Amino acid sequence: MTFRQSKLLWSIQAALLATSSLAFAADNTEDDDDAKLEKILVTAQKRVENAQEVPVSITALKGDALQALAAAGQDVRFMSARVPSLTIESSFGRTFPRFYIRGLGNTDFDLNASQPVSLIFDDVVQENPILKGFPVFDTDRVEVLRGPQGSLFGRNTTAGIVKFDSKKPSQAFDGYLSASYGTYDTINLEGAVGGALTDTLSARLSLLDQRRDDWVDNKAPGFEKNDQLEGYHDQAGRLQLLWEPSEDFSALFNAHFRELDGTPRVFRANIVKVGSDDFVDGFDRDTVYQDAAARATQDLSSRGGSIKLEYNLGDYTLTSITGYESAEVFSRGDIDGGYGASYLPTMGPGFIPFTSESADGLPDHSQWTQELRLSSNELGALDYQLGLFYFDESLNIDSFNYDGNGVENGYAYQEQDAKSWAVFGSADYDLSDDFKVIAGLRYSHDKKDYVAQRLLSPNSADGVGPTARLHANPSDSQLSWDLSGVYSLNDDINFYGRLAKGYRAPSIQGRLLFGDEITVADSETLHSIEFGVKADVLDNRGRVNFATFYYQVDDQQLTAVGGGANFNRIINADKSVGYGFELDSQFAVTRNLLLTAGVSYNNTEIQDDDLAIDACHSGCTVTDPLNSDGLALIDGNALPHAPKWIANITASYSYPLAQGELFVYTDWAYRSKISFFLYESREYQDKYLLEGGLRAGYRWSSGDRDYEVAAYGRNITNDESRTGGIDFNNLTGFVNDPRIVGVEFKASFF
Repeated sequence: MTFRQSKLLWSIQAALLATSSLAFAADNTEDDDDAKLEKILVTAQKRVENAQEVPVSITALKGDALQALAAAGQDVRFMSARVPSLTIESSFGRTFPRFYIRGLGNTDFDLNASQPVSLIFDDVVQENPILKGFPVFDTDRVEVLRGPQGSLFGRNTTAGIVKFDSKKPSQAFDGYLSASYGTYDTINLEGAVGGALTDTLSARLSLLDQRRDDWVDNKAPGFEKNDQLEGYHDQAGRLQLLWEPSEDFSALFNAHFRELDGTPRVFRANIVKVGSDDFVDGFDRDTVYQDAAARATQDLSSRGGSIKLEYNLGDYTLTSITGYESAEVFSRGDIDGGYGASYLPTMGPGFIPFTSESADGLPDHSQWTQELRLSSNELGALDYQLGLFYFDESLNIDSFNYDGNGVENGYAYQEQDAKSWAVFGSADYDLSDDFKVIAGLRYSHDKKDYVAQRLLSPNSADGVGPTARLHANPSDSQLSWDLSGVYSLNDDINFYGRLAKGYRAPSIQGRLLFGDEITVADSETLHSIEFGVKADVLDNRGRVNFATFYYQVDDQQLTAVGGGANFNRIINADKSVGYGFELDSQFAVTRNLLLTAGVSYNNTEIQDDDLAIDACHSGCTVTDPLNSDGLALIDGNALPHAPKWIANITASYSYPLAQGELFVYTDWAYRSKISFFLYESREYQDKYLLEGGLRAGYRWSSGDRDYEVAAYGRNITNDESRTGGIDFNNLTGFVNDPRIVGVEFKASFF
């Protein structure tokens, strides 16, 4: 750790201690009589519960926090490092976020990639990575559940889940309109309206329109154009109908869509100095040098819907959730991030061995899910739930390559049908008034039928031709389980312990544009142990939650990216281990001042003596030992995109003035050094990231309406950090968003 990083970390820790000190000082504040924290209700165990009583490490985001973080047209990556142990990155753009919890994630950029972090939108799992980028708007809360959640949520939840719950219809009329304008002509328009249509039918309509002009200039010789890249127009909507014909039955209908027109993530050639992780001299985030920028495009269209039926049978509730999702996407970009090549008259910036322009498309995709669940309704000491789950997904993937003039010279496709079914149950039993045990068990079966083929090779001039139709048909059955105990020391303090097993189903990697093989990874399994305490303190003015954990992943699925060719291989490591802790805290210092602080530590390590992978061929400095074949030995390495430290702080303050109040909200997020790939090198890493946000304004009421006008800023210090790299051609990387400032107006009506 450098002196600068050490000083920064100590500053964050000092701020956490200062937060605690301010909270304890609240007893001496005159206007603290109403300074109480509200209960946080979550559905982490598919029941509405107080988060303080759930034996899982949870962070919930809602209200002002979501509004501030999502300002400036931010996509779902706004949550990265704003929650302990959570990071999110993307090499694809707004359409394909990759989530990491406790260091576990997947760097694979293929449209068929699976992830160990599952996303649940309104009770429906979003399996394909394209579905996971749906915008966050008119949202009631976001729950981040850390650790394996396989008993209730199934496969591919070894790291945890991120659960989004939109605001639901009700008989009460309400709505809002919000508009903001910021840097780079960033416009964010959203609104919702809901209420009763009849005595038994209510509805809610939510709409979003986000756009930003292109703001990155292209200065490649012969291809110069100002404001050519990084723009987007993102639209989404959701219509919900809630039918409640009696007290014992309800039906919730949800239909949603998304349309995105923009450009993909901008890759930048030779962004870093050889032998270091510093930006090259003269780096300018507003400028690139690309010969294919004019052809860059990213278009996405998705549709979905769900029906949730609930029957109250007295002692039991029967729930049925039917979901459908579909998506189409096409994304084309300049992968080498530069212009020309070593065999052409010009090239730059820096050395460009060969040109690389490619595209991926998802022309056909559909997903059906069905869950049927029977839950007991507070029977007494014993409560339980039993369920069935079915999943059916079909997808086609196209991959294209283009020559230096943008003419297609390579094509490959993938087709997959995936089916999964499961039976599960969970029970909690009160051994005494103070001690409760919870146990869950799930049996799952997964099967995939897969075919891939290359029809045209980019290297046909060298005699490389099409491949045969290559097949893979992996299947597996697994048991997931968890066992927890919760001990209530008193009404305010709960201790818990949790043992759990989760698994990730077999995965397939078959990008054949440059490769000639399909690689299949066996199921990975994870066993974890976790202990924690959840405490409401200072007469409910403060809340401190702490968890410590250890896990071991057997047969971990890892993605070996790059190594001189634009394709991936998926492999199984013998095992990986991780351990650390998470601290979440909130303090109502006064009724007008709310502080939150969180910190996490994650130490991860790959443990496989013989595992070796092809490292970069782009002039980087590999620091891992090499075997006799020149492959990098990765035993002992940390997992990619797994920072040891994450810290976040927020402060919300309001001051009464005239008929309303002034308010200010600030948030700061830090993550420590990350490595981009399985192997370690001096170039493909980032020292740290520190971003801050600020939102300040005035809110007032008039009749049955609330109004709010505010100024906002995201990344207000204009931090420049690399968030990923491309390693097969040159020292290509991509960076975080620049500072965005703007103004916002919101009107809420009731």
